[in-house]
Amino acid sequence: MIEKFIHRPVLAIVISIIICMLGGIALFKLPMTLFPSIAPPEVNVTVEYTGANAETVTKAAIVPLERAINGVPGMKYMSSDAGNDGVGVVQILFDIGTDPDVAGVNVQNRVNAVMGELPEEVIKSGVKIAKEENAMLMYLNIFSTDTTMDEKFVFNFADINIIPELRRIKGVGYCSMLGVKEYAMRVWLKPDKMLAYNISTEDVTNALQEENVEAAPGKIGESSDKKSQSLQYTVRYTGKFTTPEQYGNIPLRAEASGKILRIRDVADVEFGTIYFDVESKLNGKPCAAIMLKQLPGSNASEVIANVKTRLAELKQKSFLKGMDYSLNYDISQFLDASVHEVIKTLIEAFILVAFVVFIFLQDWRSTLIPTFTVPVALIGTMFFISLLGFSLNMITLFAMVLAIGVVIDDSIVVVEAIHAKLEQSPDMTVTEATEQAMKEISGAIMAITLVMSAVFVPVAFMSGPSGIFYRQFSLTMAISIVLSGVVALTLTPALSTLILRKHAHDANRKHNVFTRLLAGFNRGYERIEGRYRKVLELILHRRTITFGILLLFCLGTGILGKTLPSGFIPNEDQGTFYASITTPSGATLERTKEVVNEIQRVAQQTEGVASVSTLSGTNILSDGTGATYGTALINLKTWHERNVSVDDVMETLTEKTAHIKDAAIEFFPPPAVPGYGNASGFELRLLNKTGDGDLKKMEEVVKQFIQDLKARPEIASAFTIFDVSFPQYTLLLDLDKAAQKGVTVSNAMGSLQTMLGSEYATNFIRFGQMYKVMVQALPEYRAKPEDLLKLYVKNDREEMVPLSAFVTLEKTYGPDQITRYNMFPSAELNGEGKQGVSSGDVLKAVQETAREKLPRGYDIDWAGISRDEAGAGNEGVFIFIICLAFVYLLLAAQYESFLLPLSVILSLPTGIFGAFFLLSVLGLENNIYAQIAMVMLIGLLGKNAILIVEFAAQKQEEGHTPLQAAIEGATLRLRPILMTSFAFMAGLLPLVVATGAGAVGNRTIGSAALGGMLFGTVFGVIVIPGLYVVFASLARKKTTQPTISNSNV
Repeated sequence: MIEKFIHRPVLAIVISIIICMLGGIALFKLPMTLFPSIAPPEVNVTVEYTGANAETVTKAAIVPLERAINGVPGMKYMSSDAGNDGVGVVQILFDIGTDPDVAGVNVQNRVNAVMGELPEEVIKSGVKIAKEENAMLMYLNIFSTDTTMDEKFVFNFADINIIPELRRIKGVGYCSMLGVKEYAMRVWLKPDKMLAYNISTEDVTNALQEENVEAAPGKIGESSDKKSQSLQYTVRYTGKFTTPEQYGNIPLRAEASGKILRIRDVADVEFGTIYFDVESKLNGKPCAAIMLKQLPGSNASEVIANVKTRLAELKQKSFLKGMDYSLNYDISQFLDASVHEVIKTLIEAFILVAFVVFIFLQDWRSTLIPTFTVPVALIGTMFFISLLGFSLNMITLFAMVLAIGVVIDDSIVVVEAIHAKLEQSPDMTVTEATEQAMKEISGAIMAITLVMSAVFVPVAFMSGPSGIFYRQFSLTMAISIVLSGVVALTLTPALSTLILRKHAHDANRKHNVFTRLLAGFNRGYERIEGRYRKVLELILHRRTITFGILLLFCLGTGILGKTLPSGFIPNEDQGTFYASITTPSGATLERTKEVVNEIQRVAQQTEGVASVSTLSGTNILSDGTGATYGTALINLKTWHERNVSVDDVMETLTEKTAHIKDAAIEFFPPPAVPGYGNASGFELRLLNKTGDGDLKKMEEVVKQFIQDLKARPEIASAFTIFDVSFPQYTLLLDLDKAAQKGVTVSNAMGSLQTMLGSEYATNFIRFGQMYKVMVQALPEYRAKPEDLLKLYVKNDREEMVPLSAFVTLEKTYGPDQITRYNMFPSAELNGEGKQGVSSGDVLKAVQETAREKLPRGYDIDWAGISRDEAGAGNEGVFIFIICLAFVYLLLAAQYESFLLPLSVILSLPTGIFGAFFLLSVLGLENNIYAQIAMVMLIGLLGKNAILIVEFAAQKQEEGHTPLQAAIEGATLRLRPILMTSFAFMAGLLPLVVATGAGAVGNRTIGSAALGGMLFGTVFGVIVIPGLYVVFASLARKKTTQPTISNSNV
C-alpha cells in the first residue's frame, strides 16, 4: 500500500492538499474563546418587591422560590441574594453539559407552581427568569462632553437608542444598564396637604389606576346583519397620560358645588427617574454604564466584533453631538492578546524545530520534507476539532504548539532512515532506498503513532471542568499525531523520491564556514555516540545500576510531588481588576460617592492605568445595590504599553489608598476562568445549619472565622460583605389600638409602603418605551425616623388617623443583604493566598481552619472555581495511571509479551522528575497545565523507548543476545531520538520564556514539557536499554524453560 504513494507522488500530494483545504474551511468557522466552555450553565430568577427590606424579600419571595426550585434536574447548587432595595435573585447553577434551554424551562415550570404564593407587588413587577453566562463579556460607558446632558439624559438616551440594538445582536444573552435611572413619572405626595383634604395614599393610587387607562371603545356603524351601513368609524381614546400636567390634573374628588380636588393639590408631579441609588462615572465624569454577557455556546469573539461594529454604526447615525462611548472592559482584549502570543510562539517554535532538524540532517532538501508535514497535520486537525464541536481556545492552541515538535517526528524518522540506506548502499537509487526504508520502519511508525495517540484517548472520557480541558487538549493532540502518521506514510516518502538527491551527504561538497561547522557537529556527535556505546557496555550487564538510577528518580519524583505547590487554573494578568468598596453601616450614598471618587482620582494617576469606571451604590461581588457599596473597574494599558503587572498596580493602589479610613477597600483581579465566580482567589460560603436564624450570632462566627483565616501563613487576605449592623427601625404595632381606631395592619403597612418605599401605580408609553408611574412622599416628609409617626392613614370610617396612635418605633440593627446557599443562611467569603503559595495549599488551609475553628452547626461549602478545584482532588494522579495502563496494554499486544512493555513504562519516572524539577526551579505550580504536559510526556518519552525496544527486538530476532541487541538498538536509534527530542525541546523554548498575556499558562506547560523531555531523553537513553536487557532476558528464560523441561523428560 505504501509503495503506491512512492510511485504515485501526485496522489499523496492531493490527499494532503484535501486535508489542508478541509482544515482551512473549518478554521474560518471555528468559534474563538479564551477557554473551553467549563463554566456551569446558570439560570437566574429575579424578583422585585418595592419598599421591602432584605428580610421581607427573603421570607416573602426567596424562600418559596427556593423550596420550589430545589432539586430541579441537573442542579449543581443554588444561591440567593436579597437586598434592602427590594430586589432578590436566585441563582441556579447546573452540571456541566446540561442544556441551558431545558434548564430554563424546568426552572420556569417550578416557579409557575408557586406564583400564587408570592406577594401581589412581586407578581405585578414580574418574576424574571433568564439563562445567561455569568461571565461579563463587555463593559462599556456612554458619555457626553456636552455638560447640558446629565447622567439621567445619557442613561435614557442609551436605554432608548442603544440597548435595544445591542440586545438584538446574535449571541448577546444579557444587556442592561447598571443602576436604574430610566424615566418615570414621579408623584411626590405631601402628607400635610393630604391630611388637610382627607386624602389617603390609596385614594391617590386608585385615581391613577382608574383615570390613566388605555381603552378600546369600539366602532361606529359596524356591520351587524341587521341594517346595512354605508360607512363605519373606529372610535379611539387618547389613552394614558404622558406629561406631568396631565397627571397633576387627575381628579381625586369632586364636590356638588363644582369644586374639584386634583392630584396637583396634594402632590408634586415631575418627569424624573425611577430610582436614585446608583451613580456611574468614567474617569470621574457622569456616564451610562452598560454590561453585556453572552449566551451559552455563543462565539465570544464574534459577538464582541458584532457589538463593536454596531456601536460604530450607532455613533455615526444616532449619537448626539458631543456623545461618545468607551469600551472599558472587553474580554477579547485578553483573548486576542493571548491568542496572538500563542500564534507568535507557534511560528517561533516552527522555525526553531526546522533549525534543529536541519542541524541533524544537514541538508535543506531533507529539512524541507519534514517541515511540510507540520502545516498539513495542524491545519487538518482544525477540520476534526470542528466536527467534535471544540472551539479555538487557549487549550487547543497549546496542543497545536506542542504538537509541532511531535508531528514532525515521524517524518524525521522516515527521512533519516532513507539517508541511512543511501549511505549504506551508495549504488541504490533514492526510490529504492525509500522503498527499503519504508519496509523496515513503517511498522515502527504505526506503533509510535498508535501508542502516542492512544495515550490521550482515556483522558477524553473524563468529566467535570478539568475533564473538558483534558479532552480538548488530548483529542487535539491525538488527531494531529494520527494525521502526522498518515502524512509520514504517504506524503513524506512521495516527497522524498521527488526532492532528495543522492549527493546530499556527499563528501565532495564545497567547503566553507558553514560546512565546517556541520562537520564539527558531526565529529562531536560521533564522539558522543562512541562514549554512549561505551557507557552502555559498562553498565547494561549491571542491573543494580539501572534499578538504582530508576529508584533515585522515583524517590525524587515523590519528594518533589509532595513539596511542589499544586493548583487548578493559574491567575493571569488579564489587564483589568476591580475594587470593592464598603463604607460603614448606615452610610449614605453621598458618603460612598466621596470614597469612590477619591479612589478614582488616585487610580487615574497610577502608572499603567488606562481608564477607571466607577459605580457608587453597587457591589461587584454580590451584584446587589446599596448605599454603602461602591465598585471600581480599573482597566490597564495594553501589555506592551506598560512595564508593571496587574499585581504591581494593585499593590501600589493599596498603598496609595491607605489614607482612606472611611471604607473597607479590597482590590482583586477577575476570576481565572470567565464565568467562574466574580473574583480570583478562593470563594466560599459559610453556612448556618443550626436552624436558629440568628444573623447576629452568625456575624460573630463569620468575623472570628475571617480572623482565623488571616492568621494562617498561607492566606494573604480574607473578607466578606456580610454585615448585620445596619441601623434599622422596627415598627411595633398595637393591634388592639389599631382595631379601636378602625385601622387594619394591611391598610397601615400599605400606606407606609407607598409613602416611604414608593408604589408602582400605573404606567404609560413615551419615546416608544413603557415607563412606570411611582407614588411616594416627598423626601422632606421622610427624612428622619420621627417623621414616620407624623404620617396618617385613613380608617374604615373615612377618618385620618395618625400612625403615632398605635405604632411605636424601636431602633434595631439588621442586614443590608441576605445571602443563602442551598437553602441555608450563608455569608459569602472571598480571599487570596500569599505570594508563592499555591491555590491547592490555600484551600487545604481553609478546610483545616473550618474543621478546627467553626462551632457546631456551622460549615463551609465552596463556590465558583474553588468548588471544582476542591472536588478534583488527586484527579491528575488517576489520569496518569490510566494513561500508563492504556499504553502498557497496547505495547503488550504489539510485542506479544507482558514483560517487554515494562522497559517502556518504567523509563517514564525520569521524565516526570524532570517536569517537577524545572517547575520547582522556576517557582511554578503543579496545575492543570502541568498535568496536561505530563500526560503528553507519556506519549513522547514512550516513543523514544519504543524506538530503542523495537530495533533491539529486531536485533534479538537476528540472533543477538538481549545485551548485544540493546546496545545495537540504542546506538542505532540514538541520532533520531536526539534529533526528534531536541527538535521538540526547541519548540518549547518560546513557551518557557513567554511574557505578556497568558504568560503563566505558557510558562507552566512549556516548563513541565521541557524539563520532562530533557531529563527523560538524557537519562532515558541509559535506563531504557538496561530495562530491556532485564525484561528481554526474563522473557527469553520463560520461552526456553518449557523446552528444557521437555528434554529432561
